[in-house]
Amino acid sequence: MSRAIFCLVMMARPSSAWTAANGMPNRRRFVVKGSLATAASILTGSKVAFAAKTPSPVVFCDESVMSKKAHGTTAAAVQPNLLFNVNHDEADRICSFNRHFAEPAGSFKRGPFVSIMNATPDEPRTFYDSVTGLPLFKAPIGRTTSEFLSESNKHGWPSFRDNEVIWENVRVLKSSGETVALSGTHLGHNLPDFSGNRYCINLCCIAGNPLTIS
Repeated sequence: MSRAIFCLVMMARPSSAWTAANGMPNRRRFVVKGSLATAASILTGSKVAFAAKTPSPVVFCDESVMSKKAHGTTAAAVQPNLLFNVNHDEADRICSFNRHFAEPAGSFKRGPFVSIMNATPDEPRTFYDSVTGLPLFKAPIGRTTSEFLSESNKHGWPSFRDNEVIWENVRVLKSSGETVALSGTHLGHNLPDFSGNRYCINLCCIAGNPLTIS
């Protein structure tokens, strides 16, 4: 194993202490897989390596976006009336007091999310920050609703592509792939695959109602 691959693997090694205490899956294990795939692709010249070199609209940020604020990494708690029947306390914990962990895999299938998406097939739907109500993602774009749901089902969480991200309000930490709202809400992680960047996002973090300006 080359030193470069060894470093990638060591940086992504998971820690299970928080998971065991809270009964929530550790998304770092997916980051490990992504790191291994990326490292391997560098040596093999696979499509993943090519995708990584392809220009993308990703807007990166540093740790200052996730600095401590009045309510964890956000200025306030999540909205009281979140959509898709997500759990309010879980959403607040994942959005504002968390950097690495995720809601249980498949959670998006337990509420009305899938039926809501299928009710208006292939019509893009905007997803809003559970804290601020600002738009973060719009999907499906450039694919069908069936394809969007199929990919999400395959990976366990809603999965978005570059052209489905509203970059005005979303940032990615280059050091870890953590995907966050510019306001400090943790959203998930960028876990690239053979098709390019794939943003694996917690539904409870994008279940907000749109911001209304009175």
